[in-house]
Amino acid sequence: MSMGKRERERKSDLWLPTTHLAQSPGHPFYERLNAVLRDAEFDSRAEELCGPYYAKGKGRPSVPPGVYFRMLLVGYFEGISSERGIAWRCADSLALRSFLGFALDESTPDSSSLCRIRQRLDVEVHQAVFQMVLEILEKRGLLRGKTIGIDATTLEANA
Repeated sequence: MSMGKRERERKSDLWLPTTHLAQSPGHPFYERLNAVLRDAEFDSRAEELCGPYYAKGKGRPSVPPGVYFRMLLVGYFEGISSERGIAWRCADSLALRSFLGFALDESTPDSSSLCRIRQRLDVEVHQAVFQMVLEILEKRGLLRGKTIGIDATTLEANA
């Protein structure tokens, strides 16, 4: 087998048929999680909890709450703590774009959108939605934890 060489400069076509676009086989974890959330009507329940924090019929449509909370779950599962990092990861990954419900020709939410939504929603709403996710997973038999550990270590910052 001969060694392939990377092209130094590649000129791309201006128009590509959608059949030539890259496809992702998906990520089994996110596909399964999406199926569980879909069966439990997660999106409509999250919209119901977040509804009072949005103006009715004013302004442009925002990021749906189901997409926002899925992006936060991605950050949690992948250890990404910044909104910019979460937004970049979701825009970059074909599997995560599928998890969020975005086609290749659609833009995923940027970090400023995540920041605005986080500021708009109370902490209690975030807690209620994540509690709902845990209840959904528990009903499906996907949680097995019995012990919670809390670390209350205080550290002096050297800033």
